[in-house]
Amino acid sequence: MSYLAINHVTIRGVAACVPQRIEENKDFSGLSIEEYEKYRQSTGIERRHCAIHDGSLCTSDLCYKSAERLLEELKWNKEEIGLLVFISHSADYKLPSTACILQERLGLPKDCMAFDSPLGCSGYVYGLAITSSLLSHGFIKKALLLVGNTQSVYASPKDKSTALLFGDAGSATALEYDEDTNETIHFQLYTDGSGKDALIVPDGGCRNPFNEKSLLYEKFEGGNERTRLHEILDGMSVFSFAISQVPRTFKLLAEHTDISPKNNDYLLLHQANKFICDKIRKKLKFPEEKVPCNIKNYGNTSAASLPLMMVTELSDNLKKQKLNILMTGFGVGLSIGTVRLTTDKIVCPPLLTI
Repeated sequence: MSYLAINHVTIRGVAACVPQRIEENKDFSGLSIEEYEKYRQSTGIERRHCAIHDGSLCTSDLCYKSAERLLEELKWNKEEIGLLVFISHSADYKLPSTACILQERLGLPKDCMAFDSPLGCSGYVYGLAITSSLLSHGFIKKALLLVGNTQSVYASPKDKSTALLFGDAGSATALEYDEDTNETIHFQLYTDGSGKDALIVPDGGCRNPFNEKSLLYEKFEGGNERTRLHEILDGMSVFSFAISQVPRTFKLLAEHTDISPKNNDYLLLHQANKFICDKIRKKLKFPEEKVPCNIKNYGNTSAASLPLMMVTELSDNLKKQKLNILMTGFGVGLSIGTVRLTTDKIVCPPLLTI
């Protein structure tokens, strides 16, 4: 596993945005009251904010609104921003990179480094690692990390395993080089590509290009139907991976920094589903009051789930206090990103909507 220790970098603020449109899981066609209750109890999800996938609202729009609001409250001079990182697997186009589009749209300088990374559930922590690593040298002073997904586009409307699970969100995190900070950001990163088939959209890429069969619906166990342009979710494989390997990354992180419940204010877990999060929380021996959850109203928002949870559940404390926070994102790849960091009275606007 990869361990990183980053010095001289501070998070200055975080913002998040979701679509106004809400899908209630109880209204899903073909779902009985009994089936809905069973699903709600196991996953914790009751509703999700979802875009209409006609091109009118993309991940970049959610991230753009988050970034504009964050920069406004920070009162940052955009000319001083030297780095923009966009983390998403729902980019605007096959090419060019969405980061290039956002650089121009946000009015950032042309000598700003800008690039995409198509990571999923672990993407926020990986994005923090990438961005803080580049900032730590001191040549770039300020950066924007834009993380989000409108991944409900990959869910078949006839597949209960994904259609009831995924929500959409975008976020912006402002980071700055800070010579005077004594805080170290500790990362533990993990990849197991042998599990790639556990979460995958089979067609539409270069390996399996779009073809005449890509749009045909196939029937699967439980009456679910999907095409090869929809996401396949092997729930049991993801569950086994999460409850075995996520605690292991924390054990390795503990070799370098303090991860005890006593000395950390919060543990933020990627909102995969309530059952998985409860299992991990108990393995790490954290009390419920230190492990916030927002999956009830937002579903699984992939890479956006951690910054979204900071905004929806921790906003007041983030603005008023110094906090030690543990975070982990895990899933598609298969991939895990775990981090321990400190925030100190950062900017955190209320949740935005479009």
